[in-house]
Amino acid sequence: MAAELQTASDVIGLTKVPPLSRRGFMTASAAVTAGYTLAAGPVRAEVIKTPTDGLTTGEAKIKVADGEMPGYFARPANAANPPVVLVAMEIFGLHEYIKDVTRRLAKLGALAVAPDYYFRKGGDLTKITDMKELLPIVNAKPDAELLSDLDATVAWAKSQGGDTNRLGIIGFCRGGRTVWEYAAHSGALKAGVAFYGPLVDPSNPAWPKSPTQLAPDMKAPVLGLYGGADTGIPVAQVEAMKAALAKDKKTAEFKIYPDAPHGFHADYRASYRKDAAEDAWSQMQNWFRKYGVLG
Repeated sequence: MAAELQTASDVIGLTKVPPLSRRGFMTASAAVTAGYTLAAGPVRAEVIKTPTDGLTTGEAKIKVADGEMPGYFARPANAANPPVVLVAMEIFGLHEYIKDVTRRLAKLGALAVAPDYYFRKGGDLTKITDMKELLPIVNAKPDAELLSDLDATVAWAKSQGGDTNRLGIIGFCRGGRTVWEYAAHSGALKAGVAFYGPLVDPSNPAWPKSPTQLAPDMKAPVLGLYGGADTGIPVAQVEAMKAALAKDKKTAEFKIYPDAPHGFHADYRASYRKDAAEDAWSQMQNWFRKYGVLG
């Protein structure tokens, strides 16, 4: 499958971000040392770093149908039966930004776990520096396998004492699409939050239905957080998704940040927009509290 034939809207948004000054970015070697991906471009020096005090963090080993899937988890150190929040990553693998998001969620009281569901094909995607090398790997991930991997992650979290009766999912870029897909799949999910997740897919036999096509099947309320300046996901697509969900009387809300590009929450990238990111994080918390994921 040629990557150039599979230019998903998240990739367009990633590669066509309004330009910023290159000042204030880490050197490539410093970014790698700090655990960030280079495939997304230069890494900002002023990244958010969530401390681990009061948390238990570490590597997860999640049993899946064909072996063991790696992951990363964070949870409050002494909490019994914490709610479970799945963290669906971008296309760049399980790098430091995604790990930090799990720690931020753990600070809110959750057992947050980010499964590395691209592990089968490409090894450690965070080490890949060329988007052209990365895209065939992530575009070949079948939705059926992805959803099975997420179900396995939920089972792992339950085995670790997580309260899967309070199950949420959060995702960014391609992971935002994953939120919509999982909300149409899982009857156990209480709520989802999709950060700029693509709503219409390019033709790909591994992805039978796009989020918009799955609108009638949504089983959990989803909050969609989108950028009005996202070059890959036009506001018209967001409005179409909103209408499709409303037609089938599905519970969903959307917030569009007018001047924000794709990736506005990604504090390690030039696309980061502090005001939009902080408001969106607050909206996420309110949504999860409203639907019983967070206390």
